[in-house]
Amino acid sequence: MKIASWNVNSLKVRLPQVLEWMDHQRPDVLGLQETKLTDEKFPLDAFGELGYQVTFSGQPTYNGVALISTSAQVDPVSRIPDFVDEQKRVIAATIDGVRVINLYVVNGQEVGSEKFTYKLRWLEAVTRWIETEMKRHEKLIVMGDFNIAPDDRDVYDPDAWREKILCSTPEREALGRILDLGLSDSFRLFDQAEGVYSWWDYRAAMFRRGLGLRIDLVLCSDPLKDACTTSYVDIEPRRLERPSDHAPAVAEFSLR
Repeated sequence: MKIASWNVNSLKVRLPQVLEWMDHQRPDVLGLQETKLTDEKFPLDAFGELGYQVTFSGQPTYNGVALISTSAQVDPVSRIPDFVDEQKRVIAATIDGVRVINLYVVNGQEVGSEKFTYKLRWLEAVTRWIETEMKRHEKLIVMGDFNIAPDDRDVYDPDAWREKILCSTPEREALGRILDLGLSDSFRLFDQAEGVYSWWDYRAAMFRRGLGLRIDLVLCSDPLKDACTTSYVDIEPRRLERPSDHAPAVAEFSLR
């Protein structure tokens, strides 16, 4: 099973790139973030023509998530239980026996800001939800744009980013609490080259200069950890004209 996560930063703008990538890579499951589309404008037919089924939750201008899969999606959820939030940032479903949770984690803007406080509260609620889901589902994936670089290996200049947004201690501790539920960062299950990132700021030619952060993750429960055969970031879509500022994070699993 090939599972991928991609913040497309506007599906309306990036739809041809997404469809081309899917047609070439044929993921079994693709989670999108920042679709920035209301539900009535979601291009459902375009994915259907490639043989995919879709569950989505959107809003105009901001946020929006989707799960796209070759198999049926069972028990879909598009909100965090017991957490009041109008922002469309989560979507989950069971696909071929694997519970898949797709997240667009709050950015937080600046450490100490109101949006930062909201980010930490949001992560607390998501952690409780994941813990409940893990009790129900042995095989579980949590993927998405986490807006957190797990550690200094995932940052092009750790000293410059120290205690800044995306790299602060409270954010990393919050991610650690999710991992402590019994999840693994699939990327770190394998030997990886240095300087692999999934997001590069549009400004100052950051992508061309190789100055990025790895903030797009595919986390897996222990039964899937043992079945994971590879995990990587596909930077090719970031080379395209008018790309998203993120590249797809991909993990593959050998499931019986």
